[in-house]
Amino acid sequence: MADTAMSGAGTTGGDDPLQRAIWRLRSRGCWTDAAALLTPHLADAGAAVQRTALLVERCLFTGQGWAEAEDALRVAEAVAQDDDHRGAAACERGQLAYAATVLGVRDRADEARSALGRAAALLSPESRTRPLLDFRRGLVAEHLADAPQSARPAYHRAHAGAEAHGDTLLLSFTWRHLAALSLRDGEVAEARKGFAESLRIREDLGFLIGTAPALAALAEAEPEPEATRLRAEARRLFHLLGGIPTWLADQLHPTPAPSPAA
Repeated sequence: MADTAMSGAGTTGGDDPLQRAIWRLRSRGCWTDAAALLTPHLADAGAAVQRTALLVERCLFTGQGWAEAEDALRVAEAVAQDDDHRGAAACERGQLAYAATVLGVRDRADEARSALGRAAALLSPESRTRPLLDFRRGLVAEHLADAPQSARPAYHRAHAGAEAHGDTLLLSFTWRHLAALSLRDGEVAEARKGFAESLRIREDLGFLIGTAPALAALAEAEPEPEATRLRAEARRLFHLLGGIPTWLADQLHPTPAPSPAA
């Protein structure tokens, strides 16, 4: 994914037919099918990391597929050829451990911190994976350590890095999480701006699987009746996609719950 909120794969794929096919499947929540397209290429470290990232994202959105993601991660770690590949694989290990913890599958918070710390030691400041790493370290600070004051600078670093590398989809994530911190601080106008920008990017890119969370997030910063309209649209899309992401179900009820990452 050159370059999204997962390392190693392109957003819409550009001129590469394989990457375009992967994006079409991933953007609709067909992670297993997208990962299968990379199976013939697993001797390549970049492809192995990309396949892992797809399956890790599936875990976060569906709460399923943990064993497949672990297997893919072990392959990516085994074929890594340099520090950048090793750092990208460590970043995925950290994200998988984070997902398991935040979704209540198993407490792997220490593993998440350790793996992301290892990725930070391996990735150069210029690495295209660095903004993704900064974003994920922000997630751990916000959702596992309950330290929004530490999450904010990490999200800002990720945002700046995503802009520098042209990583448009990652910008949708950083806009959204910075907006959530603004809303927590009572800065409603700033939150509304960030949530709206995140939604715009996802709609422009056709990131269908991430659009319902973006609609629901914007609803938290909008007055009525716009908030109700946004939640209704999020609910419609959520059901259209078969109830994915699974954690959004609670947020679409009258008493919202915080979302973990998307």
